[in-house]
Amino acid sequence: MIRLFAALALLLSGVVHAAEFSVVQLDKSSIAFVTKQMGVPVDGTFPKFTAQIALDPAKPQTGRANIEIDIASIDAGFAQANEEAKGKNWFNVREFPKATFVSSAVSGAGGNRLEAVGKMTIKGKTQELRVPFTAVQDKGALTLEGAFPVKRLDYGIGAGEWADTSVVADEVQVRFRFVIAPASAPVSKNKKGGAL
Repeated sequence: MIRLFAALALLLSGVVHAAEFSVVQLDKSSIAFVTKQMGVPVDGTFPKFTAQIALDPAKPQTGRANIEIDIASIDAGFAQANEEAKGKNWFNVREFPKATFVSSAVSGAGGNRLEAVGKMTIKGKTQELRVPFTAVQDKGALTLEGAFPVKRLDYGIGAGEWADTSVVADEVQVRFRFVIAPASAPVSKNKKGGAL
């Protein structure tokens, strides 16, 4: 009987391990943002990023994430806006080319809803964030989707005249979608050719 229980425990441990998703499919994933300028919504994306994410939906507390965004890849809709965003008054990509989010805890919030707590660093300034998201498993992959607000002035984004929140809103909504395959899946490349 003891041997039977040991065998079952070994089998279950293998199943749990197989349930972890940790290969981010960058070509199917995205990071976007929405802000407001003079009250008008402005959409943008960060096409280049890397993401190290591991999540077992049955044990969300073991989840972890490390996201690194290439700020110079920003696409705010047109070339002039992109160049302005890269400048010293905004992201200052020459000194601060990357933005990062590193999780410190993941917890379940009921159903397929989860929350990650971690630290976002932009322009050398770090703030703790709570990031709600959903995790949906389908066709052998796990899709994580969510959105969270960021106060740009907390990170010194938008100096001088751009610090006026009646011109450009302080709050920016960051939206993300990550498609993650099981650990045995091959690593994908993003649309720009950057591998994880």
